[in-house]
Amino acid sequence: MLKKRNIHDSHTLFELMIHPEVFPFVRQKASSYEEYVFITKQTIEAEEQGKLISRTITDEWGSPIGTINLFDIEDNSGFLGTWIGKPYHGKGYNKLAKDAFFNELFLDLGIETVWMRIRKENVRSKKAAEKLPYCLKVNNLRPAIYRKLNPSPQEEIFDLYEIPKDLFLLHLKRMDHNEDFPALEA
Repeated sequence: MLKKRNIHDSHTLFELMIHPEVFPFVRQKASSYEEYVFITKQTIEAEEQGKLISRTITDEWGSPIGTINLFDIEDNSGFLGTWIGKPYHGKGYNKLAKDAFFNELFLDLGIETVWMRIRKENVRSKKAAEKLPYCLKVNNLRPAIYRKLNPSPQEEIFDLYEIPKDLFLLHLKRMDHNEDFPALEA
């Protein structure tokens, strides 16, 4: 489902990223294949320096279908950036990728909070975030961070979401508990 970033996946990922329904919402945009390879190399180096965490999302056959990243890491928190190629939209990959990535971030890498800034017009991403049982919309609860993302009150561009480690771990416990005690039919 997730693997470390690799230059060899660049061609497939670039072709998926440039789709008009994907490209506007990608943080690390590239207008050419060569530029995408350069950005991928920079991403791999930045991860080695502890500046970000980046993974390639794969389908069940190991083919690359998108990326998931934690940017701007500071004080054991960072901002999530995820994109999945158009042919894979609506097939459940987003939730699977996020669950696997959050597992790694919270349980293995010491991250405490994941933030998501989602453009208000990006309805697909907002719906996906709001489906996650461990994700909170915190525009009013975290005003300092919200104002940093939207410095002009006349033009608010982003909604702010928070995924705290404890809420994610509670979700995992509930999932384990539900598997231990499956619902019985009457």
